[in-house]
Amino acid sequence: MATSSLAYVDGQPKVCGVIRKRPEDFQVDEVLGFDLTGEGEHACLHIRKRNSNTAFVAKQIARLAGVRNMDVSCAGLKDRHAVTTQWFSVYLSNNPEPDWSQLNNDDVAVLTVKRHNRKLRRGALKGNRFRIVVRELSGEVAPLDERLKRIAEQGVPNYFGEQRFGHDGDNLKKARAMFSGEFKVRNRDKRSLYLSAARSEIFNQVLGKRVEAGQWNQPLDGDVMMLDGSHSVFTVDAVDEEIKRRVSEYDIHPTGPLWGRGALSSQADVQTMEQGVAEHCELFCNGLERAGMKQERRPLRLSVAELAWQRLDDSLNIEFFLGSGSYATTVLREVVGVR
Repeated sequence: MATSSLAYVDGQPKVCGVIRKRPEDFQVDEVLGFDLTGEGEHACLHIRKRNSNTAFVAKQIARLAGVRNMDVSCAGLKDRHAVTTQWFSVYLSNNPEPDWSQLNNDDVAVLTVKRHNRKLRRGALKGNRFRIVVRELSGEVAPLDERLKRIAEQGVPNYFGEQRFGHDGDNLKKARAMFSGEFKVRNRDKRSLYLSAARSEIFNQVLGKRVEAGQWNQPLDGDVMMLDGSHSVFTVDAVDEEIKRRVSEYDIHPTGPLWGRGALSSQADVQTMEQGVAEHCELFCNGLERAGMKQERRPLRLSVAELAWQRLDDSLNIEFFLGSGSYATTVLREVVGVR
């Protein structure tokens, strides 16, 4: 299911615009959230890149350092058609330190190099800071400010973004074919992409139903709650005033399933609804279980921190911070339609 067909909190925006007209219109700065030790066998490179994907830059780093591609790691993938900063770690062991400035070109710049005692692992970052320009606005521009104020106050549904599903949903199509036995996927990275796409589709459908019902940011009897800033969860048998207060203060968040083996931890009507989605997505659910994925949970709402915006003529400049694993496109979809 394309994210454009999923439910909106305030209805589909009646204003449209263009993003990524030039790379500088979409800027992303990675925030690690921890200090590098300054010593160890791993060189950590803070790199700014433009019109370059993460995998390509990682290969250039490995080539210069004379190490295997697997010895270069990063905390997250970053958009190609953008200007982004991110950290890479390189396991050098006893290899001599290369001249990192040789990586510099018109599209890549090494900003900082610092040693660390371990490799960077996927997801090991606090989040990302975004600066986005939406150009050529058309339609009903006046409601933009009110929409953005509501987003600052209550966040947005935490949908997985279109990029999780590949161009024209190709990752989902491949997942269906893989689970149907039409072909075997031997490449581990591609297999992981297809598994993630299937898992994300199930979650998005659950969340879409909660948004339609106006319950995506409200606690329900039988909900599984996640503590803010952690993966710790607990099930709520019956919602009381204390649970309502903690949800309103963003101390805890209602969650949806990331499908896998094991029983749903939700209860009552929440479990019934989630199980209904699972039955509708039976091929994906069975495939994920056979692949050994385990039941996990993901918050239904996404807090949008440090949100600021400015309208200039027919463009919108918007800045915000999102925690790790979140998508800027899920924020933008509640603000403007993208052409």
